Amino acid sequence: MQWTAEEQDPRLAYNPDAVVVSVQVEIDAPASLVWEVLTDLPRYGEWNPFCFQCESTLEMGAPVVMKLNSYQGDGAVLDNCEYVCAFEPERLLSWRFPHDDNWPYPARRDQIIESLGRERCAYHSTDAFLGPNGIHVMRFAGGWVKRAFDDTARALQARAEALQAERSKAH
Repeated sequence: MQWTAEEQDPRLAYNPDAVVVSVQVEIDAPASLVWEVLTDLPRYGEWNPFCFQCESTLEMGAPVVMKLNSYQGDGAVLDNCEYVCAFEPERLLSWRFPHDDNWPYPARRDQIIESLGRERCAYHSTDAFLGPNGIHVMRFAGGWVKRAFDDTARALQARAEALQAERSKAH
């Protein structure tokens, strides 16, 4: 992962103890299809249990406006806006929450696809809680973020494999 000069700011310091890593799933579908599902933001509500609404152009620096189900057991919906910081088709989709003096909890989410051949790939995601407050965010929210990301990974796997099966039958 490459970090920009802005991300080398001490307020955005990386701490390996403040990173959530989802389960890695192996998907019986090509990386191109998984990428298609990940970037089809208007359809997130059809498959994604955590981020059920998502809007963005996915251009570098563009906002990613999301509605998230709270995994804290309170049934709340969380409004969230982050900004695209990496876009490598069929490999990496990332967005970040910048540091703000009024809300000093920056973070970076990376969704990683690894090709395992023409018809298979692996997926996992990470969320790095950055800066001096990152470890506190990890202690407070790490558990439920992990559960949300694991659920998302499994749901992405199911969605991509179902689409692959439909497309295989059509041919």
